Amino acid sequence: MTPERFEKFKRVLARRQPDLTLLAENVHKSHNISALLRTADAVGLHSIHAVSPGGEIPRHHVVSGGTKKWVGVRVHKTIDEAASCLKESGHVILAAHVSASARDYRTPDYTRPTAVLLGAELDGVTQRAAELADEHVAVPMEGHVASLNVSVAAALILYEARRQRDVAGMYDSGPHLADEEFRRVLFEWCYPEIARKCQDRGLAYPELSDDGTLLSNPFSVRRA
Repeated sequence: MTPERFEKFKRVLARRQPDLTLLAENVHKSHNISALLRTADAVGLHSIHAVSPGGEIPRHHVVSGGTKKWVGVRVHKTIDEAASCLKESGHVILAAHVSASARDYRTPDYTRPTAVLLGAELDGVTQRAAELADEHVAVPMEGHVASLNVSVAAALILYEARRQRDVAGMYDSGPHLADEEFRRVLFEWCYPEIARKCQDRGLAYPELSDDGTLLSNPFSVRRA
């Protein structure tokens, strides 16, 4: 871990927006999952939520592998469970859903704690999800097709959220994570292998110096 890389990790983590998230309902195609996570990281999301009643998301190689390193994924079995979790934490749920009440996706205030809800690749959000959402938003369409790919829609909406938050100075006013969470994630980004070993053994993470150097390593090889 070089001091330069450590400083970059700290800068990126300080700009994370924990009160902005994505809720993916039954999105299971590999390229869409990858694109959602990539966009989430680019916009500065700390984590996303996913409804996956059959357990497809946690088993997916994109989530179990390296992409998840930068963005956390919280999985729910039902949309009711996910919506309840988000609303209890103060999030407004904006569903990307064409309805009589849908507003242009650029209209809502994304500086509020916000969860952007997107549905499955072919069918969009379910009727139940649409009912649980606080508002519906839509991307204006001028052609024959009725909707965009889920990952494209997510990118458009999240980048509008990023634009509004950037204007409001929310990226420069961090870190927004609690100190303990900031230190935990920073260590996991810097030393993922050691973090996994500590988790498996129930050990606390070692402390880091000001330049990111390990002050101790419980897994170092000791030679006689």
